[in-house]
Amino acid sequence: MDAPRWLDAREDRAWRGYRRMRRLLDLELARELTHDAGLSEPDYDVLSDLSETPPGRLRLSELANRMLWSRSRLSHHLSRMQQRGLVTREECADDARGSIVVLTPAGRQAIESAAPGHVAAVRRHLIDLLTPAEVDALGALTHRVVDHLADPSLRATRPQPAAEA
Repeated sequence: MDAPRWLDAREDRAWRGYRRMRRLLDLELARELTHDAGLSEPDYDVLSDLSETPPGRLRLSELANRMLWSRSRLSHHLSRMQQRGLVTREECADDARGSIVVLTPAGRQAIESAAPGHVAAVRRHLIDLLTPAEVDALGALTHRVVDHLADPSLRATRPQPAAEA
């Protein structure tokens, strides 16, 4: 086994700063979203993903993939959202085992009401703190990491949790 390549002081500072920033930013955005719009982050993610599709519909499996959730976890969350009238589910015509998640008028109203405040919070707590060059750098580095993590060859070598293996 190779010896670990420990982080040097500069790398450690950047890594710990990123982790702390991410936790604090996620926490603050979630607090504001709940306070201002009565939505959780997962509610917002579901509603925004559905609202960005022209018919306001997605297969449950596709939505789960977008959210990086299991279908079971998403299904439980959708049941709670259905009780609030934000989404409905329909059987998939071409696959009896699949279902389609549908944005309701109340769900569309919820996301349209929440989005301006959420975007303002993202600006206030991140975007407006950066220079245009830093925004470009943030975009470049996040896309580089996402592209790396989405690489199918990486997934093939990644250990799978016992439940998924």
